[in-house]
Parts: sequence; C-alpha cells; structure tokens
Amino acid sequence: MRRTERLFRIIQTLRSAQRPLTGRELADELEVSLRTLYRDIAELIAQRVPVRGEAGLGYVLDRGYDLPPLMLTPDELEAAVLGASWVAARGDPQLAQGARDLVAKLTAVVPEALRPIVLDAGLKPMSLARQPMEHIDVAALRHAIRDRVKLAIAYADAQGLVTERVVWPLLIAYLEEVRILVAWCETRQDFRHFRTDRLARITATGSRFPGSRNQLMKDWKAQLTDKRRDRGALQPPTV
Repeated sequence: MRRTERLFRIIQTLRSAQRPLTGRELADELEVSLRTLYRDIAELIAQRVPVRGEAGLGYVLDRGYDLPPLMLTPDELEAAVLGASWVAARGDPQLAQGARDLVAKLTAVVPEALRPIVLDAGLKPMSLARQPMEHIDVAALRHAIRDRVKLAIAYADAQGLVTERVVWPLLIAYLEEVRILVAWCETRQDFRHFRTDRLARITATGSRFPGSRNQLMKDWKAQLTDKRRDRGALQPPTV
C-alpha cells in the first residue's frame, strides 16, 4: 500500500470509528509498523488534518472534517477513466457497477474544464477474448480478500475432478481470458492458483487467516519468482 493510500485510509478509519483508536490498532489495520504509523500521523498533522492523539486513549479525527475537492491532472483523469472502462467491461457485475459509479462521481466533482475528458477521453479498452463464465459470486470473493476471511471452496481441476479445500484468499489476477485466485491452501500447505471459472462453490468460514497479508504476498511473489527461474514459466500455474 502506497503512503498516499495509507494516509487516506487512516482518515477514513478514524472518521468511521466510534471511539479513539490506539496507534497499535491503526498499525494492525494498515499492516504497518508503529514507527510507520507515527510518521503517517505526523504527515497528516503537518497537512493540517485535524487528528488529535491523547496518551493512553488513542487518536481521533475532529468531527466535520472532510477531504478537499478532488483535483486531478488530465493524464491522471484519463488513466482513471480508462481503468474504469476496462473494469466496467471485464469485472463482475458489482465491480462493473462500481466502475460506472466512479465515472459518474468523477464527472460531478472535477473542474468543468476537465469534464469533457471524463465524458469522452478518446480512450477505449478493447479485447477479443471471451469473458470467463463464473458460477460463484465474485463480489463475495473480493470481500473475503478484503476482510482476510478463510474460504471453504469446491474446485474442479482441468480433468473435472472436484476437491474440497480451505484457502486463504490473497488476490484475484485479471488475465485476458481468465481470472485467477491466488491463495494459501491449507490442504497443500502451499500457495495455489485457482481459475475462478472452475470454482463451483465458495463459503466464508467466519474465521480470519493469521499473520500479515503483506507478508504472505511477499512470500508468494518470492516463490513465484523462484519457480519461474527454475522452469522459465511465463504464466502462474493453476491447479
């Protein structure tokens, strides 16, 4: 997570909190060290964001604070619109609706001089690949990744053999023709890649997976790099 994203997340977390949050609670939420959290708080205060901290109690955000109006350069706006257009065409129904809503909100908040870029940026993603046909609620899968919730899944391999597993969902990779769930598999005690169109069922277990998602992602990337080096693979293997 980039620093700008962390700063925004701190503001949103404090805004929605019903009580003061300690530095440790905020650091755990962001999956960063206390030292990093303290630097981020200092940066927010330097930018005149009304964050107050009291010893033994925690941090609060003064009521009534809101983020400044959205200001984007033409290049940033074109990037946002192009990305939203791709998601609207290739994402699951809820994600696609979110992309359309994003464009509508951008239209409402950007300066009038930049509004034509949102309405017609002259950029359009094109693809001849067929969209995968999924049998699961991909939005529920995305929520499980966001909330770090273990999933019980039923998965069919290339031969149609269905297995039951419990996995820790880490990310969804959006390839041109398929989407792939990257997860830690408790059955295999290793990272595995599952095509979302072969997931027959996903069920949230109600329990969160342990450890840091950031560390799991680092471990997965390191393992993938080692495997690619060993066999020269260009695509992550799926099971």
